[in-house]
Amino acid sequence: MKPLNRRQFIKSSLAASAAVIAPFNILPAGASPNSKLNVGCIGVGGMQGFSDVNSVRSENIYAMCDVDDRFMKRAAEHFPAAQKYRDFRQMFDKEAKNLDAVTITIPDHMHATVALWAMERGIHVYLQKPLTQTVWEARLMKNAAKKFNVVSQMGNQGYSSDGIRRACEAVWRGDVGDITEIHSRNGGGFARDITAWPREEKTRKRKRRAPAWIDWKMWAGRAEEHAFSTRIHPSNWRGFQAYGTQMIGDWGVHQLGFANWALQLHAPASVECTAVEGVNPVSYPHYACKIEFPERPNQYVPAGKMPPVTLYWYEGNMAEKFHPSTHLPKEEIKNFSSVYYGTKGMMGTDGYCGYYRLIPKTKMADFQEPAPVLDRSPGHFQQWIQACKGEGSTCSNFTVAAPYTEWLLLGTISWRFPGEKLLWDHKNMRFTNNKKANEYVKPNFRKGWKLDQSTVKAIMALDEQV
Repeated sequence: MKPLNRRQFIKSSLAASAAVIAPFNILPAGASPNSKLNVGCIGVGGMQGFSDVNSVRSENIYAMCDVDDRFMKRAAEHFPAAQKYRDFRQMFDKEAKNLDAVTITIPDHMHATVALWAMERGIHVYLQKPLTQTVWEARLMKNAAKKFNVVSQMGNQGYSSDGIRRACEAVWRGDVGDITEIHSRNGGGFARDITAWPREEKTRKRKRRAPAWIDWKMWAGRAEEHAFSTRIHPSNWRGFQAYGTQMIGDWGVHQLGFANWALQLHAPASVECTAVEGVNPVSYPHYACKIEFPERPNQYVPAGKMPPVTLYWYEGNMAEKFHPSTHLPKEEIKNFSSVYYGTKGMMGTDGYCGYYRLIPKTKMADFQEPAPVLDRSPGHFQQWIQACKGEGSTCSNFTVAAPYTEWLLLGTISWRFPGEKLLWDHKNMRFTNNKKANEYVKPNFRKGWKLDQSTVKAIMALDEQV
């Protein structure tokens, strides 16, 4: 018999536990129905890193990696037995044979690069939202998960709530009719006041490029390296064009999860920036855009399809333009992040889409929850862990998350061409009427960080026909 690797071993152990109980010693050595995954955690600090480590502590935290020694020190206090690394490449080179799965909680611009290293080695991946920084990288992630046959999950936790499922079921029941218009807003932002690259910071004695506690070159990764600054790390990077996706990636991916699922959004026809302020070469501006989707199939509705829909996104100061209805009191919509127009009524959802309500409130007087159509989740991380062990699948796997991320990220391109409707060819990942816009579909890789082209070619050859 061909020997089992660790991942196959865990899966076979769980399968055995579901069969007739036999003496333990006839199972593979060390097998147990309660076998724990060996998990590597890449990015263990910042806004979400340690939270993600803590969310998988039911398993064995086998290795941790972070370029920031301060974050590593704090995490190590809780998981002292974990192997510790600064460079994710070294971690994979030394520990790949011991790892079953990894969590990746790092700046957006390095999501795809690190996840690809894991998937190539057959390691399951939990990748924080937004899945990637660019459209092309999202497509790469979808195909890579398929090629390397790994379990995947994007970190948009709201996708696992009961509320988002009930909201989908209400729409599919026809509670608001056919939805033809969506409005979503987020007035937050990072690095809004930074319009030029921060200069090198100084100590009392001299100027320095980066403090000793961080590997700044590794942090920059595939992106162009700029001087270290606390105005970039640990959290403001989200607002820099080189590293993040600003609010559509930070929060839009949560807020519009219901739209993506309920309306089965996939391949948009166009994107257009309708307003923009504060354009500069470094950080993201305030902008509003609209994304148009054509008619598309939906197995959950009686007609088997849904009509065209237009989605409006308002970011930063543009959130003040969020007035989806002029005939309703403001209090009817003030607590909603997104509002949906249907042919029979309106609906609102909150930031994580865990709460929804018909608009106006009076329509909830006789409301009854729809009959369940979708399975309920045991929890976003728990579902991923179970799937890694061979039990079920994940609700935001890369087959779902990548097309979703692709259409969201069209917004991060649109503001560069205000007032111009950019026509999108989803199959070929290109704008058909603007060559300049196509330059933002794929990322730039600085020397030493380019992906292996033969590997990329093999992965992208799996691209599905649309």
